[in-house]
Amino acid sequence: MMNNLNFVYPEIFISISIMFLLILGVFKKNSSNLIYNLSIITLIGTLVLTFNYPINTDNILFNESYKIDYLSTFMKILVFIGGIFTLIVSFKYLKIFKILQIEYSILILTSILGMMVMISSNDLIVFYIGLELQSLSLYVLASFNRDQIKSSEAGLKYFVLSALSSGLLLYGCSLIYGFSGTTNFDLISDSFDKVEYGLTFGLVFILVGLAFKISAVPFHMWAPDVYEGSPTSVTLFFAIVPKLAALTVFIRFLYVPFINMIEQWQMIIIFLSIASMVFGAIAAIGQTNLKRLVAYSSIGHMGYALAGLSTGTNQGIQSSIIYISIYLVMNLGLFSCLFMLKRNDKYYENIEDLSGLSKNHPLLSLSFLIVLFSLAGIPPLAGFFAKFYIFKIVIEQSMYFLAIVGLLATVISAFYYLRIIKIIYFDKEKEKYDLDYNIGLKISLVLSTLLVAFYFIAPSKLLEIISNIVII
Repeated sequence: MMNNLNFVYPEIFISISIMFLLILGVFKKNSSNLIYNLSIITLIGTLVLTFNYPINTDNILFNESYKIDYLSTFMKILVFIGGIFTLIVSFKYLKIFKILQIEYSILILTSILGMMVMISSNDLIVFYIGLELQSLSLYVLASFNRDQIKSSEAGLKYFVLSALSSGLLLYGCSLIYGFSGTTNFDLISDSFDKVEYGLTFGLVFILVGLAFKISAVPFHMWAPDVYEGSPTSVTLFFAIVPKLAALTVFIRFLYVPFINMIEQWQMIIIFLSIASMVFGAIAAIGQTNLKRLVAYSSIGHMGYALAGLSTGTNQGIQSSIIYISIYLVMNLGLFSCLFMLKRNDKYYENIEDLSGLSKNHPLLSLSFLIVLFSLAGIPPLAGFFAKFYIFKIVIEQSMYFLAIVGLLATVISAFYYLRIIKIIYFDKEKEKYDLDYNIGLKISLVLSTLLVAFYFIAPSKLLEIISNIVII
């Protein structure tokens, strides 16, 4: 047992930190700022602890229910980076909306702890514990701004629909346990020959639940309303961090217990991918609110990530992880720009509010331009390489229809990104914004913009790191 604990110091550290911060918040009045800063330090400390592992080996712990390997370590690092920058860029926003409570940053830490458990799970029960720990925190975060009806509505919608998806997922887990007699991923794959049809039913229900978590079509219905109604800082968190954990669980499920059933799940993943890419591209065209547009955009981006997973190869997994990594940086850049759009302590989030932005704020407009071009997949920006790796592996596996649909969806989605750029650079300017120049927001904006703009200088670096992730 003590040997097992040596590999879960990050989980132990963040758990103890959460309990300490809760107690501190109760006994020390007006400690929201302190707890917020300590939460960022906690995530940085957890990130440092995670780097201490020999990640070139697989460590299966706690009766083979928890796995520490290269995949889990890399994805946890991405989750920590996403969490750290979410907290850094949104401090001023929370202060202005008076929602900087002690619970806010603690809920983000709790959600991240759940994601860590999900990412390393090698057992259905452990996975579900992590999923619910993440989801319960997200329900509260979505409705955190109680003074706004839209925020309360967002939390309620997410709670009801997420509870439904969790029920379907749990039913799928129970079917798999009933037919295979085990909840361990490795042992489930061993029972494939005996109960193939029973496991197929369970797999379908689990895929429905996971598709909901990454807002893949047709299980996307919660995303636009929740993204728009939640506080913008929570929308940023929703847009990137839970998707990292859910994509990792997709990889774990499809390529460990169900790798022998690739013929059954491959068509499901291809359908989810095509539907998400096409719907995300078309539905975003008519949006006027930037947060709703980001919701439909994220649906499309998850479709591209699933396209890589549908190939059934290690290269496909690696291309999907590259895609989600670059997607994280692009969204951090986009939301950093949104947090700048402040005037008289009011934040603006409609597309028309960007009208003529370049006349008054040329540097911010340049950041918008770079990030939006990258999201559209315009070379030589990082978003182009993300899509290139996906289409390359899809074509290598002779999945030409999927590649053609993906390329068409990319062309359609380019329209609404270019429309925003046209509004920024060619429409009549509006009143100047009071740009928020706090140091954390500036660091996030500059870093993300530079990474997106100059990724082409050494695109193979990320590929080299991720090439060590080998599942099959």
